[in-house]
Amino acid sequence: MSQPPRIGMFPGTFDPITNGHIDVIQRGMGLFDLLIVAVGHNPAKRELFTVSERLEMIRALIDPAENNIQIDPYDGLTVDYAKNVRATPILRGLRNVTDLNYEFQLALTNRSIADIETIFIMTGEPYGFTSSTLIKQIASSGDIDQLHRLLPPLVIDRLKQKKRESGGALPWQPLDGLTD
Repeated sequence: MSQPPRIGMFPGTFDPITNGHIDVIQRGMGLFDLLIVAVGHNPAKRELFTVSERLEMIRALIDPAENNIQIDPYDGLTVDYAKNVRATPILRGLRNVTDLNYEFQLALTNRSIADIETIFIMTGEPYGFTSSTLIKQIASSGDIDQLHRLLPPLVIDRLKQKKRESGGALPWQPLDGLTD
């Protein structure tokens, strides 16, 4: 009797996808037969890119046809989507102790309400301080090219395009006290 495939899910808003996200995806691919990169909407965050723009960028950066990944949008609770696609566990990247506190609470809640486990991967050292919110703050008021160590060139180009389309300023402002 063959075993069912090991399916993991890496959920996030990926607005925009960073080199830190890509690092977690690449290392996560080695842990599962299939890794689902689930692109969601978080109502507590102001998004710069649409879900379809984010999906297109991720697919251009990590070709699903050449890797054991699937890149999908989702709405609603992450655990509900994980159950729908038969993913267990959820993969999460940790940057720092602040992430650990939040992710620990989330992992325990997910296990309690949905019997879904969480696997944590420490982010690569160069990305331990990076967040999409911080990236958007820098890009909205600074030189986007200075983000070359944190973002793939494709994302830098898309940020520049957004800035040009909106008359020189990114159409994004942070919510009070929000980081990701």
